[in-house]
Amino acid sequence: METEQQQRQSINASLSQGTLALEGADTVNLPKLPPASEPESQWQQISRQVSQFFEQLPEYLNSFFKDYKQPLITVSLILSAIVTAKLVLAVLDAINDIPLLSPLFELIGISYATWFIFRYLLKVSTRQELSKEIQLLKDQFVGE
Repeated sequence: METEQQQRQSINASLSQGTLALEGADTVNLPKLPPASEPESQWQQISRQVSQFFEQLPEYLNSFFKDYKQPLITVSLILSAIVTAKLVLAVLDAINDIPLLSPLFELIGISYATWFIFRYLLKVSTRQELSKEIQLLKDQFVGE
């Protein structure tokens, strides 16, 4: 009876410390588990997930850029071309609003077009010269 009471007391003592003892077993050599911790609150879970996301964000961005490098470059070039075209059109519109500047530019354009026609397009020899110059420029850009 005394041994039964001692075992119950040891079981009660071990339960109060957060461990589980088996009846009739030697509890001295058994590993003890720590008491259960309090469950995380919802805010702690969210903050933990957010911090994990921000820790892994550079890796995500690096792998995304490696996977989609060429399409990203293409999209950025297209967007920069659109922005540049809009900017040039806005500057030309602003210049066009200046009273005497628009007719002056038209006169310069008509003069240059007339000179180009007389210089390169009227005679066969000058057309061949223009063709050679265009072919040279093409070879310089393409690299053939």
